Amino acid sequence: MSNSAKQKVLRTLDKADDKDIVSKRFDQFIMALILLNVAAVIVETVDSIHTKYELVFEYFEIFSVIVFSIEYIIRVWACTALEKYKHPVWGRLKYMVSVEAIIDLLAIIPFYLPFLINHADGRIVRVLRLFRLFRIFKMGRYSLAFGLITTVIKKRREELVVTLTLLIILLIFASTLMYYIEYEPDKPGFQSIPETMWWGVATLTTVGYGDVYPVTALGKVLGAVIAILGVGLFALPAGIIAGGFESELSSKKKKKKEEE
Repeated sequence: MSNSAKQKVLRTLDKADDKDIVSKRFDQFIMALILLNVAAVIVETVDSIHTKYELVFEYFEIFSVIVFSIEYIIRVWACTALEKYKHPVWGRLKYMVSVEAIIDLLAIIPFYLPFLINHADGRIVRVLRLFRLFRIFKMGRYSLAFGLITTVIKKRREELVVTLTLLIILLIFASTLMYYIEYEPDKPGFQSIPETMWWGVATLTTVGYGDVYPVTALGKVLGAVIAILGVGLFALPAGIIAGGFESELSSKKKKKKEEE
């Protein structure tokens, strides 16, 4: 089949243009199917519902896997229409190791693996079924909002990495200090620096489970300082993402006006 036909197929499968009704309806169908799959994964953990509608869940899973498998196969077949994947063999292999293709594969592979693994352990099967949640990441291909978030994270990754590095440094520093302040042989929660890091995470995120807490005056002062610093540091990535999101939205609106 010609490249133009493959390009047309890819345009239908990818994020829809407002003028392309077929592509738009396909996107809506896939997004609805993804959301229903996530809902099914959650709801079927309720024993009474799963027992009553077990066959419904099984048939829906089979239908979903068939749809996602066909979509994956078509994408692998049509990807050679794109310049970076134009080689009929290496191009397809290159596409298959791309992030989007891996997400597509993870969305379907849990269904097939139990058939390939003889006498699979029940725990392994449960873990594989958990991978069905990866289907929600397929939304990024069809949803403008998901696509924007991905774009923002890519563009602001340096700032986000710096913020994450600061958080890790603060966690290590705070946990080390608290260990030396609060350590006692018979005192749980502060028996080692790695163990104290649980307190550090709970304090920095201001969750405060209350299972581990300092009892000395110096430990309480340090805990208060770390909690305050945590509020400020965790606000940084939120601000970076929000700023990037607003910038991307403004850019898209401006581009749309220029096209009109």
